[in-house]
Amino acid sequence: MASRACLALGLAATLFVVTEAPASAAAAPIEVRVVIVTTWEEEQNGRDKAGELHAWLTRWPLPIALPFPAGVRSLAYDPKTHVLAVLTGMATAKAAASIMALGLDPRFDLSHAYWIVAGTAGVDPKVASAGSAAWARFVVDGDLAQELDARDMPPDWPIGIVPYDRSRPYETPPPPMHSPSANVAYALNPRLEDWAFIRTKDIALPDDTTLAQLRAPYSGEAARPPFVLEGDGLMSARTWYGERLNIWARAWVSYWTGGAGLFAMSAEEDTGVMQALTLLANDGRARLDRVLILRAASDYTVGPPGVTAAQFLARETRDGFPAEAEALSSLYAVASPIARFLTDDWVHTRDVTPGEGVAK
Repeated sequence: MASRACLALGLAATLFVVTEAPASAAAAPIEVRVVIVTTWEEEQNGRDKAGELHAWLTRWPLPIALPFPAGVRSLAYDPKTHVLAVLTGMATAKAAASIMALGLDPRFDLSHAYWIVAGTAGVDPKVASAGSAAWARFVVDGDLAQELDARDMPPDWPIGIVPYDRSRPYETPPPPMHSPSANVAYALNPRLEDWAFIRTKDIALPDDTTLAQLRAPYSGEAARPPFVLEGDGLMSARTWYGERLNIWARAWVSYWTGGAGLFAMSAEEDTGVMQALTLLANDGRARLDRVLILRAASDYTVGPPGVTAAQFLARETRDGFPAEAEALSSLYAVASPIARFLTDDWVHTRDVTPGEGVAK
């Protein structure tokens, strides 16, 4: 009986060790080096076809799909380079929700990660051409405002869109970028952005007959073959068209950035991404000084001479964005070398942000 008791105690101890071991040996979170942020993708018959994520999946590549039930699509991961890609869905709200869900996911350590937003956009024809790619220094929200219908606004107003906490368009001094009313504008790390631009400014972007025909009616910067530039983004959940709203976009970006910003790209998601990352940074889960935003032009914000804003809207509603394929190629051509450098030199870039020169 005594020997059986000892055996039972020994077996119980063994079972205790076996059952307790998994809890004490829980897998450490994956330290992600670079997060690629994309916003839309096309699928056909359940298979990826094209979109902002496509080149990263197939050319980087990102071979592992990770379930992401709190998001709009599974995550894509490369265990060799520790690059993770997320598809946020389109517009500000989905972007903010998706990035927040990723940032709170316990599977990942994002505390040292770099974030590269790589998305398509409309381009101001005074700044660049279709197919061009712009690194942002600022992103500004075009939805967070007060507004009067144009028929109700005073005759001396240039537009009916009024900043929060002000009573006239562009009233000075401008409100702070961040206030209890709204977080309207975000300034990115200028040294990191300069570093990325300098490393990529001489990349030859794809050009073809489609782009040549598209830019032919334009003049100036809009008529150039596609190129890499520094230019800032206006984000709005409303896709807008025409010279009048384009003039507003230029003025709105300049107003909120104290004259330092240059409107170049019209898109939707980047202020939502930045809002989520700001909250995650407050909790030590992300670094705001490690965010890069690249937008490539799939169309112009203003139609060619002789085409009204309504005609331009109708054309794009019917035919889609004419330089979409070329913009997607430009995005990968410009963003992937930056991602590659950051991951390959992780022994340095983990603790020292390029362009900073000091350990963080």
